[in-house]
Amino acid sequence: MPTIKVFNKEGKEVGDIQLNESVFAAEISAESMHQVVLAQLANKRQGTQSAKTRAEVRGGGIKPWRQKGTGRARQGSIRAPQWIHGGIVFAPKPRSYRVSIPKSMRRTAMKSALSSKVAENEMIVLESLAFDAPKTKEMIKVLNAFEAKKTLIVVADTENNVYKSARNIPGVAVLPVNNINVYDILKYETFMVTKDAVSKIEEVYA
Repeated sequence: MPTIKVFNKEGKEVGDIQLNESVFAAEISAESMHQVVLAQLANKRQGTQSAKTRAEVRGGGIKPWRQKGTGRARQGSIRAPQWIHGGIVFAPKPRSYRVSIPKSMRRTAMKSALSSKVAENEMIVLESLAFDAPKTKEMIKVLNAFEAKKTLIVVADTENNVYKSARNIPGVAVLPVNNINVYDILKYETFMVTKDAVSKIEEVYA
């Protein structure tokens, strides 16, 4: 079982924690992570883009000039695609970009993402993280104690004071453990997680 140090908010070591081997030391599947990240980004797309084809633009119902004898190229409508204000060829229409990923692949990708953070020493476990009131300065002190910049902070439950303390800091995000995902874990350089959140992750994925 991998063992990792536990720190307090001041950055001082206060103990160790043994991580579940099946979750934090699993075989890393780059392909699964790639597929899940692509699906997650695709599922975020609204798919509401739309443009008009030549059948939908207004006007162009009459042939602009006769077929022969003018010296110009033959034209059937001033709303053909080659004309200004003409219709769009293969115009985009509202559609769903949703991609379905098997549950087993999602679990494999999550374990791979968590294991990669442990393997690369990019995971920091905090004994606890709570503030009496929203204080951005206090959160900056916590980050500076670990020299962390682009950081994902994961807490066991919704902590409004923690969220409000971090929301104005560029490159820092706070998520409750129920909302963690492969994309965000890989996106941020440092994965900072509380001890209670680690237990909940192991409870779900072990």
